[in-house]
Amino acid sequence: MNPYILATLLFGLGLGTTITFASSHWLLAWMGLEMNTLAIIPLMAQHHHPRAVEATTKYFLTQAAAAATLLFASVTNAWLTGQWEIQQITHPLPSTMITLALALKIGLAPLHAWLPEVLQGLDLTTGLILSTWQKLAPFALILQLQPSNSTLLVILGLSSTLIGGWGGLNQTQLRKILAYSSIAHLGWMILVLQFSPSITLLTLLIYLIMTFSTFLVFKLNKSTNINTLATSWAKAPVLTALAPLILLSLGGLPPLTGFMPKWLILQELTKQGLAPTATLAALSALLSLYFYLRLSYAMTLTISPNNLTGSTPWRLPSTQLTYPLATSTTLTICLLPLTPAISALLTS
Repeated sequence: MNPYILATLLFGLGLGTTITFASSHWLLAWMGLEMNTLAIIPLMAQHHHPRAVEATTKYFLTQAAAAATLLFASVTNAWLTGQWEIQQITHPLPSTMITLALALKIGLAPLHAWLPEVLQGLDLTTGLILSTWQKLAPFALILQLQPSNSTLLVILGLSSTLIGGWGGLNQTQLRKILAYSSIAHLGWMILVLQFSPSITLLTLLIYLIMTFSTFLVFKLNKSTNINTLATSWAKAPVLTALAPLILLSLGGLPPLTGFMPKWLILQELTKQGLAPTATLAALSALLSLYFYLRLSYAMTLTISPNNLTGSTPWRLPSTQLTYPLATSTTLTICLLPLTPAISALLTS
């Protein structure tokens, strides 16, 4: 892609998100979301492959449906209450419609079906943008909205953690596994949103760091399925040793960073008297943990002298920068000891 066009599209992505962040009026927020969608579409379709074009079309249709619902709900709210302010959603009908529209935008279950299909059709770089940056603007709106319908949020959160764990079990494609992992993590964030928005933000930040690391590892190995992952030890042995730690951090195992948000969320849910919800969420984390363990097993426990399931790759020197990967991997593995300090910051 022409670097000038790429720069313009990335600028459009940044501008769309920033407009949504800064807006207090529904029309402006909707406009930011639309700019975001329109800027990423050429990036998704840049490889002229039928699968990429199909993924782009699916993404466009779902995002357009979500944006239309959002606009309709905000107009309905203005008609019922005379308010265009984002924080002035008082009527339950537009509030529920907007929550569902934003859930469709970020891919929360049961409105998640488009996400694995779309992510599977993209290259890893665009997939990384879709899994991280594209979640920010809708999340800013959900946080501002503070939806009044708490039952809806708990249902969305629990179904996302369960479906995110369940759906990834049978997958061999890494991008689909990451899509289901994304659905499960978003479920955790939505579960705790109404009780502690600060924990939701912390979980989002840690999810972004861990997903960034995972995508960069797969990109460095040029891996898109489990078989190619199994042959990556010949290319980058040190990275192959670190990758299971990154994956288990995504799964939420102590003593890795990913345990921190799960710990704080379960603690908060128990404080609020939602022990059954916390138990279900914790059990659903075991489902996710199974497929991260499966990836870890494929990477580190199937190496020589066992028979390889895939063909050994050419050991060509990689052109990818390793500094971002080194930084994000360190953060993904080592942040758990800072939990008391972070908790103190959250409560202050």
